[in-house]
Amino acid sequence: MRLSRYFLPTLKEAPSDAQIVSHKLMLRAGLIRQEAAGIYAWLPLGLRVLRKIEQIVREEQVRAGAVELLMPTLQLADLWRESGRYDAYGPEMLRITDRHERELLYGPTNEEMITDIFRGYVKSYKSLPLNLFHIQWKFRDERRPRFGVMRGREFLMKDAYSFDIDEAAARKSYNRMFVAYLNTFARMGLKAVPMRADTGPIGGDLSHEFIVLADTGESEVFCDRKLVEMPAPGGDVDWNDLQSIVDERTALYAATEEMHDAARFERETAEGDRLSARGIEVGHIFYFGTKYSAPMKARVAGPDGKDTDVHMGSYGVGVSRLLGAIIEAGHDEAGIIWPDAVAPFDVVVINLRSSDAACSAACEDAVARLEAAGKDVLYDDTDERPGGKFATADLIGVPWQLTIGPKGLADGVVELKRRATGEKVSIPLDQAMTRLTA
Repeated sequence: MRLSRYFLPTLKEAPSDAQIVSHKLMLRAGLIRQEAAGIYAWLPLGLRVLRKIEQIVREEQVRAGAVELLMPTLQLADLWRESGRYDAYGPEMLRITDRHERELLYGPTNEEMITDIFRGYVKSYKSLPLNLFHIQWKFRDERRPRFGVMRGREFLMKDAYSFDIDEAAARKSYNRMFVAYLNTFARMGLKAVPMRADTGPIGGDLSHEFIVLADTGESEVFCDRKLVEMPAPGGDVDWNDLQSIVDERTALYAATEEMHDAARFERETAEGDRLSARGIEVGHIFYFGTKYSAPMKARVAGPDGKDTDVHMGSYGVGVSRLLGAIIEAGHDEAGIIWPDAVAPFDVVVINLRSSDAACSAACEDAVARLEAAGKDVLYDDTDERPGGKFATADLIGVPWQLTIGPKGLADGVVELKRRATGEKVSIPLDQAMTRLTA
């Protein structure tokens, strides 16, 4: 992609109402543009990152056995009346009446709709377990939307819903999502700690938040340091027996500020392992039994032939929120530092003198070879001054910067910089290609 033909509206300064690092950098780097309070347009660079995050989430859901569908953004109010949540949910729900006076709502979550879909088709325990997920835009009318995509009103979420014959089976489904979440966030370069959480308006008696530790996090969290150091389980686990993995992590102390018990923390955690930090919630999982299936009559015939209410769970990941969390966890004074897996481009090739034929030819050759190797390449072919080119490359956070200029070509070298460490080396172009495509 040639930068001269790309749409990348960067800013030297963030708007004064941007309060946290991720919001400032997303605006400055041209990832998003605010259209209304808590509502953003996703510009090309931001959309590229959003899609990469979305794909990682999707792949790990499928690996864990979930099946993808897509539900609409608008829902019938009558479904929510069946569950008893329509009046209880509060002013965060955007309620709508269409031209035929039908009451609708812009979905803040999808427990009712997925239960309606399930009860319309599944009649026997032989079809269980079943986990259905989608990745869809949602709306919650926050009283004070702030912090950019961290607390917006419109947001992209992955939500999955499990259906099982009884509590024992449902807890196995819960464990699958627990492990899938650990793998998901690890693939994005994040250390996410599962913490016992309040179930809130979703309901239920078992819930965990997945918290990314970041100095600029929105709330204080407390946990055993060993949880942060544990590697992700990986995709080659025995998906039918995950209890030991879950037990290993839930046996150690971890709590959000709201759930924190200082006396218990001191009692259960060695002094050297007590970690108090700031954190950002990026995922939330719930098991809530028959909270929705009972009032909405989502039943299946059991092994004895009798109808029984299915046991359910729901599992959310804030896909758009993750961009903010990743930036909060990875940035410096110059801009964003993207993990390789979610970066908008793998390499930015910087042409220091686009008017120089030899320099441009070398850049074109490098771009062609990188793209042939399957790399996403941004080619800065603009006539901007070198300082401006370097500032833009650092700001948008592309993991590798390959700089080609007339002086270096005369000496037979190019400059290769790793954004995360700042390390620079001057090496022949062929060696740079080997490092970038290995």
